[in-house]
Amino acid sequence: MSAVYVNDPAQGAAVEAVVFDVGRVLVEWDMRLLFAKLIREPERLDWFCANVVTEEWHFQHDAGRDLAEMVAERKAEYPGHDALIDAYATRFLETIPGNVPGSHEIVRELASGGMPLFAITNFASPFWREYRASEPLFDLFGDIVVSGDEKLAKPDARIFDLAARRFGHAPGAMLFIDDNAANIAAARDLGWQVHHFQNAAALRADLGARGLLA
Repeated sequence: MSAVYVNDPAQGAAVEAVVFDVGRVLVEWDMRLLFAKLIREPERLDWFCANVVTEEWHFQHDAGRDLAEMVAERKAEYPGHDALIDAYATRFLETIPGNVPGSHEIVRELASGGMPLFAITNFASPFWREYRASEPLFDLFGDIVVSGDEKLAKPDARIFDLAARRFGHAPGAMLFIDDNAANIAAARDLGWQVHHFQNAAALRADLGARGLLA
């Protein structure tokens, strides 16, 4: 298991705002779930998810690359898989099976206590718009920096700098929560307070130690 980086609440500055990642912190995400519906053979499914529609390839779209360009290029590279590659473009919400247990409750408790909430998410613009329309939880957030809109993706320091300017709080006065160790390290190096997310119970304990939750 990866190390959990948590600032000592006795030593850190007061937290003026809490900043969440979205995927695998607030919502579950697994691209394999979509393709398991479309590919019956386990070995072929493994190969497809490891070589054709991979998380590494998808990251290009999160970072702002045009979806139509990516899809056309991938079809040319892997002929005979057009329908499956099209499914990535048209059925992305099927890769989101539900909420991370306990996380939405934490968001609502923080909001009810008056804590300013923000998010920084690596999420492709069209997929984000589709998902956001279905999820009222984000009405509780003051602002959300979306990588696909900005054409900057975590762990690039520039997206954290942009977020700090938009959110209106100094990095050291914000607690950033993310499941990705590289993103946590980048934020920590820039002076943010951080929590490396493993599950809602550990996050709740950390927020309680910081005096942010009862």
